[in-house]
Amino acid sequence: MKTGILSAIAAGLGLALSLALPAQAQAPAPAVAPTIKFALCLDLSKAYTFYTPYIVQAVKDYAQVLNKRGGIEGFQIEPLVEDTGNEPQRGIECYERLKRAGAVQTETLSTPVSMAILPRAMKDGSVFTQTTVGRPDAVDGEVFKWVFPIGITYWGMAANNVQYIKTKSNNNLKGVKIAFVYLDVPYGQQPIEVLKTLAEREGFDLKLFPYPAPGNDQAAAWAQIRRFAPDWVVHQSFASLNVIAAREMKRNGIPMDRYITAAAINELDIANIGADAKGLKRNTNYVGGDNALTREIVKELYEKGGGNGDRKNVNNTYYNLGLATYASIFEGARLAIKQYGAPLTPDKMRRGLESLRNYEANGLIAPITVTGKDHGGGGKSRIEMWDGGKWVKESEWFSAYDDLVWDIVKKQSAEYAKSNP
Repeated sequence: MKTGILSAIAAGLGLALSLALPAQAQAPAPAVAPTIKFALCLDLSKAYTFYTPYIVQAVKDYAQVLNKRGGIEGFQIEPLVEDTGNEPQRGIECYERLKRAGAVQTETLSTPVSMAILPRAMKDGSVFTQTTVGRPDAVDGEVFKWVFPIGITYWGMAANNVQYIKTKSNNNLKGVKIAFVYLDVPYGQQPIEVLKTLAEREGFDLKLFPYPAPGNDQAAAWAQIRRFAPDWVVHQSFASLNVIAAREMKRNGIPMDRYITAAAINELDIANIGADAKGLKRNTNYVGGDNALTREIVKELYEKGGGNGDRKNVNNTYYNLGLATYASIFEGARLAIKQYGAPLTPDKMRRGLESLRNYEANGLIAPITVTGKDHGGGGKSRIEMWDGGKWVKESEWFSAYDDLVWDIVKKQSAEYAKSNP
């Protein structure tokens, strides 16, 4: 009995003594830095694994560098990465989960997943970016208030390809033969309307050459292209499909220096093509290879034993795509806090992105100006050529046939608005 009483007295005395201690004598709770969360609902296990790991590495690297410098206006950057398996339902679940976790923006880098999430983001008032995927007409910010396809759409890329070919044809396309070869799925078909309209306007001879998914068998298309004997070949493709195309071109005697593909071709693909890749051209809104931003990342992370992946991936084309995608997003967040204050809400994030003016991420991307009307940033790109060892620019940044592209944008966005009042 005495033991119990003594224990109680001792415990009470200990509590009294602890309460009597001055506040500065108690161990302070560790400070928790405020964060801004960004959602990356990416396919990390199925169709798009040829480039998504590079994207994640780049975003985490850039976030780490910025965090070391104080983050975004004092807020630490927290990328939230989840695998969707390129499945729309899993993408929706990822979006909902990370939105509840506080993400102020979502990216998918997948057309099927983007198409599934877009209506929800519009209804929720949640910032949704879509880099070279999803609906091209979402550049219309007056209809798609919460969606930002920052960069260039495949409609804009098609128009810019035609303009580049025109400059190489004494600014006269009449009689010029252009072959458009593409993977026969919605991704590959996107440029067709723009190309057909421009063929009527400019008088060039356009022929379409589809090949079936998954794209491993292109032989019939390239045999038909050989018979067409085009002056230029434009290919809507990605990654290893360019390798298959290059082999078919060599077999059919089609010169590589007259070939323009989309931006999604990296150094591994080039290596698999080999010496025959020399002269290959790509249309891109971000630079290939070494640049000022990746040099900073190497210096601050990899030379100090850090980084979020293999150092050899830095400057890979897809790594640069990750940087290009999130440089503008992080800058939009910075502008939002600077102009509208913390905390960063979806509406402030939207207005921050709409404040981007001639932003070029230290030379990494085509200068973009995003407004409430144009969520794409101006549609600029350039042509780069593989010279046998590196990408070299064949043109300055430019956009072309903006009236035609925006006519199509407005037509399709109006149809969306009518169906989704």
